[in-house]
Order: sequence, then structure tokens, then C-alpha cells
Amino acid sequence: MKRRSVFLIGLLALAASTVIAVFAVVRHVDRWQHDPASIRGTTTVVLARGQSFASFARQLHEAGIIEHPRLWTLLARIGDTATRIKAGEYRIDDADTPAGLIARLVARDVVTYRIRFIEGWTVGQALETLRTDPVLRQDLGHADATTLLGVLGLPEGHAEGLFFPDTYQFERGDTAADVLRRAYARMQQVLEQAWDTRAPGLPYATPYEALIVASLIEKETGTERERSLIAQVFVNRLELGMRLQTDPTVIYGLGERFDGNLTRAHLREDTPYNTYVHHGLPPSPIALPGRRSIEAALAPEPGDYLYFVSRGDGTSQFSVTLDEHNRAVRTYQLQ
Repeated sequence: MKRRSVFLIGLLALAASTVIAVFAVVRHVDRWQHDPASIRGTTTVVLARGQSFASFARQLHEAGIIEHPRLWTLLARIGDTATRIKAGEYRIDDADTPAGLIARLVARDVVTYRIRFIEGWTVGQALETLRTDPVLRQDLGHADATTLLGVLGLPEGHAEGLFFPDTYQFERGDTAADVLRRAYARMQQVLEQAWDTRAPGLPYATPYEALIVASLIEKETGTERERSLIAQVFVNRLELGMRLQTDPTVIYGLGERFDGNLTRAHLREDTPYNTYVHHGLPPSPIALPGRRSIEAALAPEPGDYLYFVSRGDGTSQFSVTLDEHNRAVRTYQLQ
């Protein structure tokens, strides 16, 4: 009987010590998975498509980021997250914990980058920005405004003006074409919305013609108040059959030959974009117009202005008659 009691006491002691040991392990694991000190360094890592969690854990261990790759893998398996992690590039810093990082891997909280197309840029400037980005995969080759749409698999034509100027986020692995297709879709959406609410009686046969005028407005002014007034001038001239006579179209037609000095010879040069020589609209937009210029082109302020000239301070003087315009030229330009 005494031996039996001793055995039971020993068994209970062993059970108690086992429970204590298990509790200690559980407590250690719980503290470890929520402790920022369990992850060292600030860096970015790439979880490859098809890569197992165990392989990723070894990768982090070999990089000196975590100490216990097997424990990390066990934690993910117990939580049923090891099979739900998603490929991508992730940023790791000293504030991360193993549990938090696993949660981000499941949520695909990946590193994102930004690229911006500025209102008034040409498509050539947008292409140069894409080609010099160090993260984007380059897949456009030597495409330019005349070949770009074909490269993107879009209806072929002249690409100028067809990409909405905005800031676009992307991930490592995305291509330059991916960004441009999003910018193209965005422009189609913005243009369609503005076209559906356009003022009645405008001299545009298609949304594309409105886009051309919007690009002229974008290049003529950065002053918000003047966009709808410049649109008024262009609409009035189109309705009367007058030439638009806008300098930015001449400059666009000169291309790389333009050195910053627009001369009278340039105004007489017969290029498809010279609106001093040709009536009507140029054959394509001359820049990437923003939403405000698109809306101005499709909702010009009513009035009779036919002329405007720069005052030299970022604003313009608008005139109804040629005599008024000539006086404004003498006042603001010839002096």
C-alpha cells in the first residue's frame, strides 16, 4: 500500500511537472510570436510564387531575420495559415512580430510603389518615366506615340493624350504596360463621364475631339478660372470656322526641333499640328489632359470671347474683337 502511494505521488509529480513544462513552452511560444525582438533588421523579402512556408522560413533564417524557422513554421501550421500565404514582396522592420508578419503574408500586405504622370506631360515624357523606373519590368521596347497602342494590345492609333495623368500604385513584378493599361482605362472612364454630362450644342463629333481640345486647354493655362474661358474661345472659333491659332500645337508639331524660342517662321511652317496654318482641330491631343481640362472642354463658360493673350503673370487677357485683342497684345506682349 505504501509503495502504491509512493507510485501515485510520483505519477502526480510527473504529471504536474509535465503540465508545468507544457505551460512554460506554450507561454514561451506565445511570448515569442508577439515579441518584436523575435525579428531582427529592416529589409524587404520576396515570397516567390509556389514557395512553401518552410522554405520561406529558412530563407528568413539564413538572412538573419529570425532565429527559429521550425518554430515559425510550426506556428503557421497550427494556425492553419501556412497554406494561405500569398506570394509577393514584403517589408519587414523591427516593429514586426512573427504572428503579425504571418498575418500580413495571409492578407498579402505587400510593398507597393508609386509612379506619377503629370497633367500636361506628353506621352513621350510618361514613357521616359516608366522606362527609368528601377522596379517595373520593362516590356514596351522602343514604342512611341505612334506604335504604343499596338504594343499594349489596344485599338491602334496615335497614343498621345490617351493616358490619364495621376499617381498609380504598382507592385514588384508589374510591367510598364500594366501601368499604362490602367491609365488608359482611367482616361476612358473620366472622358465618358464628362461626355455624358456635356453642355448641349458643342462642336465635337466624338469624345476624342473633346479630348483634343482638353489637351489644348491643359497646355494653355494652369489657372483654374481660365480653363472654361479658354474652352469658350476654342468652341467659338470652331463654330465660326476660324483657325484656333494656339502656340502649343505649333510647338508640338516641331517636336525635338523646338529649342524654347517660338518664331514667326515656326508659325508659318506647315506641320499637321500648326493651327495657324490649318483650320479645325489638330490630328491628335498634344498632351495628357487632366480632369479639370476635360470638364472645361465639355462645359465651357458661355460668352463671346474669340481671343486671349498672356499677361505675363500666369493669367490671360480675353477679348471679343480683334481690335481689343491687338490692344491687349500691345499692352502685355510688345512692351
